[in-house]
Amino acid sequence: MAEENCLYTQGFTLLGILTAAYIVIRQTWRAVRGLRTHVLSQWWRTDLTKYGRWAVVTGATDGIGKAYALELAKRGLDIVLISRTLEKLKRVAAEIEKASGRKIKYIQADFTNGSNIYHTIQEELKGLEIGVLVNNVGMKLSDLPVKFLDTPNLEKMVESIINCNIMSAVQMTRIVLSQMVQRKKGLVINISSEAGRRPLPMALMYSASKVFVDYFSRGLDLEYKSKGITVQCVMPMFVSTEMTYNMNTNVFVKSADAFACEALNTVEYTERTSGCLSHTIQSYASSLLPDFLFYFILGLKSLEKYFVDLNTSYKNKAN
Repeated sequence: MAEENCLYTQGFTLLGILTAAYIVIRQTWRAVRGLRTHVLSQWWRTDLTKYGRWAVVTGATDGIGKAYALELAKRGLDIVLISRTLEKLKRVAAEIEKASGRKIKYIQADFTNGSNIYHTIQEELKGLEIGVLVNNVGMKLSDLPVKFLDTPNLEKMVESIINCNIMSAVQMTRIVLSQMVQRKKGLVINISSEAGRRPLPMALMYSASKVFVDYFSRGLDLEYKSKGITVQCVMPMFVSTEMTYNMNTNVFVKSADAFACEALNTVEYTERTSGCLSHTIQSYASSLLPDFLFYFILGLKSLEKYFVDLNTSYKNKAN
């Protein structure tokens, strides 16, 4: 009996040691990968021009999209800007051309309008050697926080979010990917969000749409990696843009320009990223919380108060 108890004790001790060793090795490996992705990549950047001459960026006149377009131009690519407002397209095109000396084209398109816009986009892109596609365009509900059934103009808003946040990534990839596969090289960057890692109450449609972008990206990468195609999903935390009411930047909140620069450094270092070191650390800390604890800490009331405070802060700045 004593011998059996001793064997059980030794077995559980060995299991504990192996479990602890596994956790230490796993976390050490994650830390090493993080340093490689976010630190070493600043000095050993991927040459993005090897994918092709042109980069196409959707939602390119504001925020992260504009910052990606500018950074890609600085790194030697000609740029196609696609966005809704013609005046903004002209202004941003001139701004990027002046800053980078690269050739800039633009296409006016409203991605909330559904599938009728993609024939025109496809025709406009014919003949261009497109090496990089950045599926950035996206929208959130204008009336946050709000529960699903309380959303104003719910039917129209649901259709618009699906068209803009989901259909745009699928259709733009369809248009561009085939010629990348023919050339056996190409880079597709899909901008998702940290909000896509777990359901986000009071902003549910936005959160759910970003889950699609994440899964679409990961599956696409597995399907086409062997064809020479790199697919990266970028899932940022808070970036100071109009969508986040131009929050003040700090160690947690990145400016769009700084974020785009760091995120592009991670290309070929990782297929799924928070984009920058600060956001990666924040995302990792959040992931340690089990769902029940995460939602207990967050709480619907806390989340609602957060959005209200954010809206109030934005209105005060505007005044």
